Amino acid sequence: MKNVKKSIAGLSAMALTVSLTACGGGSEGGSAEQTSDTTVTTTTAATVEINTATVAEEDQKTLDQVAEENLRDVELENKTIKWLAHYDINPSGSGNSESVPLNLFKSKYGGEVEYHATTWNSRYSDLSTAVLGGEGIDFFPCDTAALPKGVINGMFQPIDEYIDMDSALWADMKTAMEIYNFNGKHYALVNSVSAEQIVIYNKQTIEEQGFDDPWELYEAGEWNWDTFTSMLEQFVDPDNEQYGLDGWFNEKALLLSAGVPSVSSVDGTLTVNLSDPTIEKAMNWSYDLYNKGLVFDLSLYDWNIQPQFMGEGKELFYIVGSWDVQANPETWATGISPENLGFAPVPSPAGSDPYQSATLDGWVICKGAANPTGVALFAECTRLANTNDEAIAIGDQKMRDDYGWSDELIAKNKEINQLAQKYPVVDLATGVSTDVATLTTDGGAEIGLRAAFHGYDWATTKESISEVVEMLVKEADDQIKALG
Repeated sequence: MKNVKKSIAGLSAMALTVSLTACGGGSEGGSAEQTSDTTVTTTTAATVEINTATVAEEDQKTLDQVAEENLRDVELENKTIKWLAHYDINPSGSGNSESVPLNLFKSKYGGEVEYHATTWNSRYSDLSTAVLGGEGIDFFPCDTAALPKGVINGMFQPIDEYIDMDSALWADMKTAMEIYNFNGKHYALVNSVSAEQIVIYNKQTIEEQGFDDPWELYEAGEWNWDTFTSMLEQFVDPDNEQYGLDGWFNEKALLLSAGVPSVSSVDGTLTVNLSDPTIEKAMNWSYDLYNKGLVFDLSLYDWNIQPQFMGEGKELFYIVGSWDVQANPETWATGISPENLGFAPVPSPAGSDPYQSATLDGWVICKGAANPTGVALFAECTRLANTNDEAIAIGDQKMRDDYGWSDELIAKNKEINQLAQKYPVVDLATGVSTDVATLTTDGGAEIGLRAAFHGYDWATTKESISEVVEMLVKEADDQIKALG
């Protein structure tokens, strides 16, 4: 990656903002993702932006040089790529900023992104209309509902002929892109990988309880389900307003921390893992957490999470994306001060690799795309920006200035994201079909993979869904293979 990490000198003098997009749906400043119980705002992967109105001539020359040294020499006959999404990649409004990837795409290839607007709720119906109507839409966000059903429905095409996955720009994304390997073909341009959830805690609460700091336990190789459970058991005392684990994302985060999703792609074949002993272990552990009263009882507060209890010392752990504290500290839902904010990865079983539920920030190329090569080149511009040392340093400075994060917090967040990149776990159940999602991930607190965390034993739940899920996934896999 030596050539990829050329410095973009002088960028620190520019006015900067951060554009936030995610392979789970995104928009500038955040995105709304639907869960079965609520709508939550998520913000994940970040791309550094520069204010085009203040780019000095010498800075633009440096960007041009970086592009020349690291990007493919290709002449794009068609300079435009068409982007259908519920958010615009282009800067919007007077005085707004332009991302480094977009700057590189323009300077190297003369490219531009043509935005075709949709909404979160109508994005797939609009995509279908556009593809079937032959509008030549080129690319679309790779959210968790996109694959593999977008392949089955004829919405997306493989990426393999447009990029070299063994090149320096893509080599560290190969593991993540293999998750979206169907019938030997890859379908996602993964720009970056980050942890979908982290464990947030109040360091003051940890110290007052006499506990070992979770991050220090992680560094010592002792942060696992056992130490996590032990701390909850010692802390929880509802009579004294001491509660355990809060958050909307607990079930998924803790299941995938064991390393096995309910549906995966194995050597290009969709595979159901509901009978895997690792899933059984994870579900039984979740069931045990519930029965011991270690999970915050949402019914006490009108079925709403209470993250502000973290700042008050009333809750021990809160599982959420790091986006929750990527804002002005005065707006943090947890109420934890920056100096007391603690991060740790979601723990895995003792003796296991530190698997993480991963967010794969990226795009899919639409079937019938007018300019798939242009999309691939734009993706490579994004990879270059995401791996450039100077651009990363600029993003770090924004976290210090805008979020109140210390160098320690920044380093911890990076390390957790590196774990997600090395040990990524993504459950494909959501993307197989609506029926499979309803039975496994999205059907409500009493159904599928969420049920154990709400007091329903896994053996009974598995028996009620396994046969149907196996049938539906096999049917989906057959449809993919029939496409050749």
